[in-house]
Amino acid sequence: MLRAVWIGVLGSTFALAAGGELEATLARMDRAAITFKDFSADINRTHHVAVIDENSGDSGTILMKRPKPHELLMFVDIKMPDPMQVAYDSHKAEIYYPNSKTEQVYEVGAYKKQADQLLFLGFGTTSKDLASGYTVVLGGSDMVSGQKTTRLDLTPKPNEMHLTKVELWISDESGIPVQQKFYFPGGEYNLVTYSNIKLNPNLPDSALKLKVAPGTKIEHPQK
Repeated sequence: MLRAVWIGVLGSTFALAAGGELEATLARMDRAAITFKDFSADINRTHHVAVIDENSGDSGTILMKRPKPHELLMFVDIKMPDPMQVAYDSHKAEIYYPNSKTEQVYEVGAYKKQADQLLFLGFGTTSKDLASGYTVVLGGSDMVSGQKTTRLDLTPKPNEMHLTKVELWISDESGIPVQQKFYFPGGEYNLVTYSNIKLNPNLPDSALKLKVAPGTKIEHPQK
């Protein structure tokens, strides 16, 4: 009887501690969201294909900006192994391949909300934003890119992005992600790690535009 009571007390204490840590992490995200304007970082991405148990990756830099509450800008400049630039502005996504001098333009259209939630997850995101799209539980504590982080495990609510799970490693200092892991059906995942992070560097909108060479061919794959 005493053993059962003791186990119950320990379980309740752990649950309270976990709940407090989750609330503290979400509170840090809320504070960061209030002051978030823009962001720059080095980026490393790994894509895992479960069927052949193979990884591929690339690296470069990323810029993000929220000029207005419901306006989002992103620019990714992949340097290795194959140069590529991606610009996103909540209305369209543009992908530029400098080696072939080709630019592809995709209209976001009806997928704007889902695309914004996925691409900017954790950057200027409040706890209310998270709760609207995901069930959120506490993961654990980890060191990522030399920073102490708290991992949040997110289970998507019904959506069009076909995600099965997302993990966010939130910096205990800044309240923004230093790592994200997106899981897809079939065991595939994308792991994104940020380093050399600079918060609110006051980026001009022009810094988040494609830099294409003269004579670049423009394609509209959706048409």
